[in-house]
Amino acid sequence: MALLLSRSAHVLCLLMLSVQLKMTRNIGALQYIVITRPEIAFAVNRVCQFMQKPLDQHFKTVKHILRYLQATVDYGISFKAAYRLSLVGYFKANWGTDPDNKRSTTGFCVFLGGNPVSWGSREQEVVSHSTTEAEYRSLAHATIEVIWLESLMSELQVKVA
Repeated sequence: MALLLSRSAHVLCLLMLSVQLKMTRNIGALQYIVITRPEIAFAVNRVCQFMQKPLDQHFKTVKHILRYLQATVDYGISFKAAYRLSLVGYFKANWGTDPDNKRSTTGFCVFLGGNPVSWGSREQEVVSHSTTEAEYRSLAHATIEVIWLESLMSELQVKVA
C-alpha cells in the first residue's frame, strides 16, 4: 500500500514537472515573439516572474496571451519610408502598480522617422512617492534611450532632425 502511494506521488511529481516544463517552453517562445510584438511585452514580463512556481492563473494567462497572438497573427511592426528622420520618444509610468513591492512600471517607445526602433517595459528600481516622481523616472529612462540612439545615428553619419 505504501509503495502505491509513493508511486502515485512520484507520478504526480513527474506530471507537475512536465506541466512546468511546457509552461517554461511557452514562455520562452513568447519572449522570442516579443521582439516583433511589443504590445505583449508587459504581460510576458509579468508571467516570467512566476516561472519558478507557477499557479493555475499563470497557466491561464499564458494561454490567454497565446490565444491573443493566434487571433492577431497578421499584426506586427510595419516600416515606411521617411523623407525626414526625427527621433521621437513616448513614455508612460504606472505609479505603484505592483501589490507586493509598490514599485511603479515604466514603459517607453522611440520612433525614428515615424517607425518604432526601440521600446521597453520594466519595473522601476525604487519606490516612487508620487505619480509625478514615477513619470519623471520614466522620462529619464526614455531620454537615455533617445540620447543613445541619437549618438548611434551620429556615429553612422545619419542626420537626425
